[in-house]
Parts: sequence; C-alpha cells; structure tokens
Amino acid sequence: MNKRRGTEAEQLAETWLEQQGLKPLARNFQIPGGELDLVMRDGNTLVIMEVRHRSGKHHGSAVESITAVKQRRLVRATEHFLLRHPALRRLSVRFDVVTFDGLLKPPPQWLKDAFRLT
Repeated sequence: MNKRRGTEAEQLAETWLEQQGLKPLARNFQIPGGELDLVMRDGNTLVIMEVRHRSGKHHGSAVESITAVKQRRLVRATEHFLLRHPALRRLSVRFDVVTFDGLLKPPPQWLKDAFRLT
C-alpha cells in the first residue's frame, strides 16, 4: 500500500471506528522495526488497530497479509507504547484488524480480537 493510500485508509478507519464508539489515543506510533497504525480505547480495553488495504486479490486479501512476523512486530511496538504510557497498562489489550478490500470506502471489515499474545 503506498503511503498516501495508507494514510487515507487509516483516516477512514479512525473516523469509522470513532462512529462505532472507540476513542482514538494515537496514530502511527513508531519504534525501530514496528509501527502501530491506530491505538484506540474501547471501554476498559486498549485496542491496537492494524489497518490494511488491498486494491485487488492478486497478492491475497488484506487479512492474509497479517503474518506471524507482523504480529510479533505489533506486540513489540505495543510493549514500547505501554512503557511510554504507564497509565494505560491497567487496561486489557486487544489486537484488531480493519481491512479495506477493493474500493477504499467505509464500511471496512472489522476483525475484533484478530490475534492474541502467545
């Protein structure tokens, strides 16, 4: 996903998720080797939201692009995020994925609890 389209997907996802009741806390939190697209709060849950867009199926679906390596990077970036925001450590953590397959327009597919810490 190119940078402009990725930014657009993240903005659309954030707006749509706010309409679903989530509260945005951070966008594009970066550490060396990893990035959190969106960090949101859903009640007493910290939601780490990975946003994916695929314009076609020739490279697989957006969901299929969340590999085990990508999951480990998200977990590591989340650990760093929590070190910088100690007040949020009391919340449970959930990893969700929002995907746009095809056209970049809402509503996206929202996979709650897409994967777990192992």
